[in-house]
Amino acid sequence: MYTGIVQGLEKVIEIRKGDGFITIIVSDQQGFFEDVFIGASVAVNGVCLTVTTIDREQQQIHFDISNVTLDLTTLKSLKVGDEVNIERSAKVGVENGGHNLYGHIEGTAKVTQLEHRGETLHIDLQIPDGNIKYFFLKGFIGLNGCSLTVNRVDRANSEISIDLIPETLRLTTWKSVQVGDEVNYEIDQMTRTLVDTLENIHLTKG
Repeated sequence: MYTGIVQGLEKVIEIRKGDGFITIIVSDQQGFFEDVFIGASVAVNGVCLTVTTIDREQQQIHFDISNVTLDLTTLKSLKVGDEVNIERSAKVGVENGGHNLYGHIEGTAKVTQLEHRGETLHIDLQIPDGNIKYFFLKGFIGLNGCSLTVNRVDRANSEISIDLIPETLRLTTWKSVQVGDEVNYEIDQMTRTLVDTLENIHLTKG
């Protein structure tokens, strides 16, 4: 489980093609992985990945990514040199300053508009596949691993809006976001359960 509070950025050093998967090799320049172990879970751009190799000498961490995960997420578009958002899994007893995220990405949302408002950034995103029903004003969404508040919901156009503060822009890949970019999104599982349950009750009574 994760909190959606991204710790910072690391870089993709190498990408290796396997049979039904790829391996990405990520730098360890900021000490995020000092106590990591084989089999540990790490959120990379919001996607829960498993550590498969630790190279302390080269300061590199390896992750295998299946083709199924690649198809669902933006990880399929990673290139050597790209920065990625990193969050280690949450520890029991440590303050959770965000929301509960699982790193189970639903798919990708598209950035449709950007507007700089002083030092903050307002972003409109299109939510695909009829999933706009799972988002509500002042609810939250996981986007590229960041726990963010939904500040506008346009159900007719399947759009939501978020607003990013300077600290989020400084610490994450959001500082370089462009119109047309695809971003990984995660639905709050409790909201999904409530919406689906109410829909099923309505259908049963109907």
